[in-house]
Amino acid sequence: MDQGLILITLLIKLGVSAAVSSVLARARRFRLLLFREERSLSENLEMVLLIGIPFALGVVVRAKVKNFLAADLAFESSILMGIITGRCGGIAGGLLVSLPALFLGEWGNLPLNVGAGLVAGCLRNLAQDKEAIWSFSPLFDLSLYRWIRRTIRKSFIDWQTSFFVMILALTFAREQLKDVFGRHLFALASPNWLTTIVMYLATVMCVAIALKVLNNVRIEMKLEEQERLLLQARMEALQSQINPHFLFNTLNTVSSLVRFNPDKAREVIVKLSNILRRLLRKSDSFVQLKDELDFVDDYLDIEVVRFGHNKLRIVKEIERESLEVIVPSVILQPLVENSIKHGLSPKIEGGTIYLRSRIANRLLVIEVEDDGVGMESGGRGGSGIGLANVRERLQVLYGEAAHIEINSQHGHGTLVRLVLPVPNPDEFSSSVYDIRSSTSR
Repeated sequence: MDQGLILITLLIKLGVSAAVSSVLARARRFRLLLFREERSLSENLEMVLLIGIPFALGVVVRAKVKNFLAADLAFESSILMGIITGRCGGIAGGLLVSLPALFLGEWGNLPLNVGAGLVAGCLRNLAQDKEAIWSFSPLFDLSLYRWIRRTIRKSFIDWQTSFFVMILALTFAREQLKDVFGRHLFALASPNWLTTIVMYLATVMCVAIALKVLNNVRIEMKLEEQERLLLQARMEALQSQINPHFLFNTLNTVSSLVRFNPDKAREVIVKLSNILRRLLRKSDSFVQLKDELDFVDDYLDIEVVRFGHNKLRIVKEIERESLEVIVPSVILQPLVENSIKHGLSPKIEGGTIYLRSRIANRLLVIEVEDDGVGMESGGRGGSGIGLANVRERLQVLYGEAAHIEINSQHGHGTLVRLVLPVPNPDEFSSSVYDIRSSTSR
C-alpha cells in the first residue's frame, strides 16, 4: 500500500475515533452507564453493545467503501471496551466487532480482538485507582529517571506506562499475526519503519482520544451532580426554615390551654405536628396549591388561637382552577408569618389577612395581603429573612420565570404577590422540577 495513503488513513482514524466517541456521549443511556464506576454484568454488556455496534458498522463501511480503511477501528475499540468494562466486556466487545469481518473471510480478527479485549480488561482489574484509566495520555512523563523513582517508591509499574506498553505490545502482536494469517486478518502494514512507528502511535492515540472524549463527559456529569447536590442542600435548608419564636409561642399557647380547654390544646398540638411533619418530609419539594393552602391553614389556625378570632381574621379568594397547580412547598407560610408579625401584631385591634389565587396568561398569581400597619417607608422591597428565603427559592427553582412583588402603604397594609409559571405535566417531570426526584433519593 502507498505510504501516503497509509498516513492519511491513520490521520482519518483519529478523527473517526473522536467522532464516534462524541456521538456515543450524546446518548442519555450511555452517559448514565458511563457515569457509574461500578456496573453490573448486564450493564457492562449493555455498554458493550452501545460502543461495539458503531465500531462493528465501521468494519462494514470499510468493506463496502473502497479505500476507506480508516472506518475500521475494531482492534482499538476492543481495547477501549476492555479497559472500560473489564474482562467479560472486553471479550464480548472483541467478539461483537469481529463478527462483520468473519463474513469477509477475515477470521483471524476474532482471536486478535477477543484477546485484546481480555488483556485490556485484566489490566483494568489491576489498576488500584480506577480513575487512572480516564487520565491516560500517550504524552505521559517519559523521563527515565523520574519513572524509575516513581516505580521504586510505589513498588509496582506505573499503570499509565503499563497501559501504553500494553497497547504497543498488542499492536506488535497484530503485526506478527498479520504475517501468519495473511488476508484472513485485516491490519495496516508497511515495510517503512517510520510509517510503522506512526502506526503504533496512531493506535495509542485512537484509544487515548476516545478515553479523553468520554472522560470529558464524565467530568461534565460530575459537575452537574455536584451542582444538583448543592442545589438540593440549599433547597432543603430553605424549606426547613421555621421561625423558632413560632414554636415557642405555640408551646406557650398549648401550656395555657391545657388548664382550661384541653380539647383545644389537643387540636393545636395536632396542627403543630402536621406542620412539623411537612417540614421534615424532604421528598415534597413541590406540592399542589391546595396542599400548600392546607399547610397554611394549620399555621393560621394556631395563630388564630393565639391572637383570638376577633384580632385575626382570614379571608380566602381562591380560584378553583388554581388549586391543582404545582408550587414549591412551604412557599406561602413565610409570607403569612410576615403579615402577622410585622403587619397585624403591632396593630392593637388586629386585622385581616387575604389569601387570593388565580391563573392569568399561563401564570399563577398568589396574593397575601393584610390591612396592618404597612411599611414606614412605603417601600416595595421587603428585606426580612422570610422574604429573602422566598426570593432565593424562586430564583433557584425558576430563574427569571417567576418573581415577587411587594406593595405597601404605611397605615394601610401590605400586599405581596407571587407570580409563578404554570408548568405542563411533561415540563414538571423533565426540567427544573427534577429536583423533586433528586431530593427523594
